Amino acid sequence: MSLFNYNAKEIHCKIVYYGPSLGGKTTNIQWMYQSLASDQKSKLVALNTEIERTLLFDFLPLDVGDIRGYNTRFHLYSVPGQIVYDATRKLILQGIDGVIFVADSQADRLDENLQAFENLEKNLYQQGYNIKDIPLVIQYNKRDLPNALPIAELRKHLNRYNSIEVEASAFEGKGVLESFKSISKSIIHTLKGGTAI
Repeated sequence: MSLFNYNAKEIHCKIVYYGPSLGGKTTNIQWMYQSLASDQKSKLVALNTEIERTLLFDFLPLDVGDIRGYNTRFHLYSVPGQIVYDATRKLILQGIDGVIFVADSQADRLDENLQAFENLEKNLYQQGYNIKDIPLVIQYNKRDLPNALPIAELRKHLNRYNSIEVEASAFEGKGVLESFKSISKSIIHTLKGGTAI
């Protein structure tokens, strides 16, 4: 649910990186942050407690274009990976415009991917969102590892809504920008279809 800042002529969009613990959500956000020019972004904020971590920052990309004279500012968030921190996950999902689901491609992480995806569906539903209506990108991370499942196998289990898919190795920066560009284009497309400015 994008917020409009009429004075600054900006639309604020919220993108959440969701997925299992240690799947690469934080690595994605850190890579994006390090790749942006300093005049385009705010500070990277880590909200750490003894047991959970959330990263966030916002930036104004130069190449996304505008919507009826408004620039688009993106706010990126990661959720804690462990499902036991569900209250924090729900809080972070409020006012969401798009999700990048970061799946860990390793064979032994499939069950955790499935649990995290089902948790995403449940949390969106409980807040009145339909996952089919929200821009969603499935990022298959850790493709560089030898025990990575074939994409067809991951797709069968995780891509229930025919979402955009990106292969990635966030540690190397591969697929990170492509994932962001895919979700931002999807959000912009949604906004242009329903913007009443």
